[in-house]
Amino acid sequence: MSQQRIHRYILREISVPTVMSLLIFSFVVVLGRIPRLTEMIISKGVPALDIIALFAFLMPTFLSVTVPLSFLLGILLAFGRLSADSEYIAMKASGISLYSMVRPVAFLALLFTLLTATITLWIEPASKGALRSKIFEIASTSLNVSVKPGVFNDEVPGIVLYAQGIDERQGVMHDVFISDERNNSEPTTITAREGLFISNPENLILTLRLRHGEIHRQPGSTEQDTYQTISFNNYDINLDFSEQISQGQRNRSRGEMSWSQLNQAIAAADQDKQRYRLEAELHERIVIAVAPLILILIGIPLGLQSQRSGKGAGFALALVVFLVYYILLSFAGTLADKGILPAALILWLPNLVFLGGGSFFLYRAACERPVLIHLHLWHSLRRLLLERRAGGPS
Repeated sequence: MSQQRIHRYILREISVPTVMSLLIFSFVVVLGRIPRLTEMIISKGVPALDIIALFAFLMPTFLSVTVPLSFLLGILLAFGRLSADSEYIAMKASGISLYSMVRPVAFLALLFTLLTATITLWIEPASKGALRSKIFEIASTSLNVSVKPGVFNDEVPGIVLYAQGIDERQGVMHDVFISDERNNSEPTTITAREGLFISNPENLILTLRLRHGEIHRQPGSTEQDTYQTISFNNYDINLDFSEQISQGQRNRSRGEMSWSQLNQAIAAADQDKQRYRLEAELHERIVIAVAPLILILIGIPLGLQSQRSGKGAGFALALVVFLVYYILLSFAGTLADKGILPAALILWLPNLVFLGGGSFFLYRAACERPVLIHLHLWHSLRRLLLERRAGGPS
């Protein structure tokens, strides 16, 4: 068998489990959010197309993690099967070294690196911005739709809204009554002749603009038994939806910036703390993008080592390796955020650790030596105990 055919065979052996793993991980992500989204459809009346859009905007955030993880799992399963079926031995007997087998894997890793870089540097930031706007659009639309004439509405926490009549064409509410208990120490009742919702997607704020009304306020303090009445011509109540969106989706200063925007923000930053966080965001995206190139050095030798353990063990091993990598990266990101160490140094440390460890593992595998020495000693001890038990008295 020619070397080119072997390389194509290895590519196929890795690609199939990688794609399958990516589909499974994506399905698990979707499955975990189905109950919440189903509730939105049933109780809030959110259209199915909006739910599909939310899924589409969410997926790039998970793909930046699941793509490297799926690739690592594909390598472990592929080389584990090659070793278990003695195909690896046959390839080596035909003159194909392990280093030669790394070439097609490195080519595939480069493709996944380019894919992950595209996701982390451009697609994910854009999807976060779109997700942020979509959630606000759904929330504000849901509130507008849920306000019915002659019905008390409590969609916004701490606020009860009532309108005697609504002009459906202009969206203007008439004879408005509001009970505002967001500040428990000072409950407020507001009446107005008219009310209108005005949305501000940029700041995730929906403003209820009231005209010609009164504010009735009873201070919660018992020291002063006073009752306040304030008349107004125009009065705005800001309904902040930012608390309904996670911090990662709200943080436009970093999470929604593209590669070029991050570089511009770093150059324009006038505070060290702000610059540290921007640099940490930039380097973290690049580090995650090159993860497939680093993980092949770990995946190939570990796949050959765990040939007898089956697919379940390969899956568990992939999770453990990637979890260790991700924990190191998260810890490094925390240090870089606080400016304790330069982002360019600390965030690349996990990759350097895995690069050194992976190179060592690959060298030992190429020299036909056990990659994980402690596992080799355990198997040797276990075999010795079994032999003694078999040779003992019956």
